[in-house]
Amino acid sequence: MVSDLQSRAIERGFSIAVQEAMSDQKQFYVGCAGWTLPAAVQRHFPIEGTHLQRYAGRFTAVEINSSFYRPHRPATYARWAESVPDDFRFSVKVPKAVTHTARLENVESLLETFISECSHLGDKLGCLLIQLPPSLAWDPRRDTAFFKALRELTDVPASCEPRHASWFTENVSSVLQDYRVAGVIADPHPHPNSAVLPGLRSLVYYRLHGSPHMYYSSYEPDFLANLAQQFLQHADAGREVWCIFDNTAAGHAASNALDLLTFLEQRASPVVP
Repeated sequence: MVSDLQSRAIERGFSIAVQEAMSDQKQFYVGCAGWTLPAAVQRHFPIEGTHLQRYAGRFTAVEINSSFYRPHRPATYARWAESVPDDFRFSVKVPKAVTHTARLENVESLLETFISECSHLGDKLGCLLIQLPPSLAWDPRRDTAFFKALRELTDVPASCEPRHASWFTENVSSVLQDYRVAGVIADPHPHPNSAVLPGLRSLVYYRLHGSPHMYYSSYEPDFLANLAQQFLQHADAGREVWCIFDNTAAGHAASNALDLLTFLEQRASPVVP
């Protein structure tokens, strides 16, 4: 079903309105985990092109999650980069071989291979996502060595989504900041102290998994409207804002992302009598 928000966005020239209304704001990178377009929202996207090209006709970013499970050839990353607009950005998830199998220990060669592959996105590689297993506790020696190795290989912005309680301290936040890594703001929150993991202050990265039913629940308009207001405040403070909807299991991610962009456009636009 097409929401009232989305219908109004279409009538007003959705993509152009968002771009023009926020032209003086920091870029918002809003999108989904993957570029699947459910049937219910396909009318909001260009008719022609590949799935990625159609997706990039509305959204400004996508999170590549498939890299977590399997490597992609450099030529594949290059083809994806060539098929999207110049201002579109990719976030690429670090492989589970690094985060879950090796658990960040002695992963320099694995990291080097991964970064050499995804670097073929060129300037459109906007962020690296490091999602950690819930059982992985903070280890100062191991984890500092990991972030040091990451920064020796690339200057690409990175975001880290830990899920063990030991990560949510001011000390860990300080280490992330030292290595220019943002702490992911996740919903649902993995721990009551999640707010103490901002890390890098110039980048804010939201991952919205769906709540209360992770991966399945849709977000209510009030939640998205409040989120839009937060994003504008972050932008006013000079922060780069990413928001990835991961509630893809029931097809709500694309719809929620479209509604969020509409709320952003409404709040950034001047009031017209």
